[in-house]
Amino acid sequence: MNLPKIIQGGMGVAISDWRLARAVSQQGQLGVVSGTGVSRVLTSRLMDGDLAGHVRRALSQFPLPEAVQNVINRYYIPGGKAPDVPYKSMPTYSLRPPRFLDQLTAIANYVEVYLAKEGHAGLVGINLLEKVQMPNLASLYGAMLAGVDFVLMGAGIPTQIAGILDKLAHHQPVSYRLDVLGTASDEEHRLHFDPETIFPGMAKFIGELKRPRWLPIISSVVLAQALIKRSEGAVNGFVIEGPTAGGHNAPPRGPLKLNEKGEPIYGDKDVVDLEKMKQFGLPFWLAGGYGQPGGLQKALDAGAAGIQVGTAFALCNESGMEAGIKQRLLRKVLDEEAEIYTSAVASPTGFPFKVAQMEGTLTDKDLYAARHRICDLGFLRTLYKKEDGTVGYRCPAEPVEDYVRKGGQIEDTVGRSCLCNNLAATAGIPQRRKDGYLELPLITSGDDLVNVGQFVRAGEISYSAQDVINYLLSAFLKPSLAAG
Repeated sequence: MNLPKIIQGGMGVAISDWRLARAVSQQGQLGVVSGTGVSRVLTSRLMDGDLAGHVRRALSQFPLPEAVQNVINRYYIPGGKAPDVPYKSMPTYSLRPPRFLDQLTAIANYVEVYLAKEGHAGLVGINLLEKVQMPNLASLYGAMLAGVDFVLMGAGIPTQIAGILDKLAHHQPVSYRLDVLGTASDEEHRLHFDPETIFPGMAKFIGELKRPRWLPIISSVVLAQALIKRSEGAVNGFVIEGPTAGGHNAPPRGPLKLNEKGEPIYGDKDVVDLEKMKQFGLPFWLAGGYGQPGGLQKALDAGAAGIQVGTAFALCNESGMEAGIKQRLLRKVLDEEAEIYTSAVASPTGFPFKVAQMEGTLTDKDLYAARHRICDLGFLRTLYKKEDGTVGYRCPAEPVEDYVRKGGQIEDTVGRSCLCNNLAATAGIPQRRKDGYLELPLITSGDDLVNVGQFVRAGEISYSAQDVINYLLSAFLKPSLAAG
């Protein structure tokens, strides 16, 4: 397998959707779908009528029709729901998720990867988050059923994934050791997933699955070393993400210090020693601030296999960002008014989170204050040990009184945003509440946002994924191709 020079970042909820990943893969690079919240994405598309038929076409190829029919019966609305009707709620994950939820999650990931791979031989990856642990087993299995080529994961220390991939390739039962606050060091809580129980007969029907290559997303040599040493299977490379990348960033090493705007301050300790990375003998890609031709050459000269780029693709024609939001943000870039803020508090995970400042989004303090807190999707909930020894679920973005009642500290709720709902709104599938409130978007982007105007041709206000790739590869392409 030839390694790609460019990995397209797995962004947000459905920003890196199947259309974007497919467009990148068809250009010979690694297209990546975001697996975050993809069950919500699938059900919303079905309730919106799946007017182009793409979702149902992918569902028709799923090996077990009965499981698919259950999803269609529950969520598909011919012609689509009325705009003022809320999307139907979904079950949320717990230590013992209902079988239907695991089926839905696996099928949703299958659909996204299937559509991304449809009609070409290019490579497709899926991006998941260690901080969103409970859906990961079903997500991985569904993606593997569709033949996913790479799995990428950050926002934590994902030592378990390599071994899980090995077992799922043989349809073997797997479990996921969950992070539960307040538990003793010798105490474990696990989520279990048995493919034969969730999809009876699948193994006999399709046989052994391809084991995808595993690329953890890291921010330090120490973390890379820990993953190589502690992973329960083979690590096939790394994506090294710097603090200028969009989405969640690793916290600065050492005591947290903030600048005058309240942003985390990164220093020399946060710079990854690439000479030490080369000693591991595994390929690595550099992410964060490499969205330019010189950036790719710089990475290659440093010993990298290539670069990961997200922000440049987030505003291209094929990305899943809602068209109106995309146009408004791109206009701000072209008018040199774009601004990125690294929030130390916005994400319920506690990780720094980059946010593009734009009117009409939750970056507006008045709009933020007007939103009634609710936790109805639950992807970013934290597990904690209750006084009676059982496991509870809480999120610092849920109603403050609920979070405090569950033992959370009130200071942890200040400034938190409901990324589950906000990012879905950014992808054009905002939830409408029964009182008429429409969830507002929150846009994440890397520091390279201010430079995406370089992909826009004179007189236009849009660009394609191919434009990005050609521009990034221009040092390696013939002049005629670079201009195309």
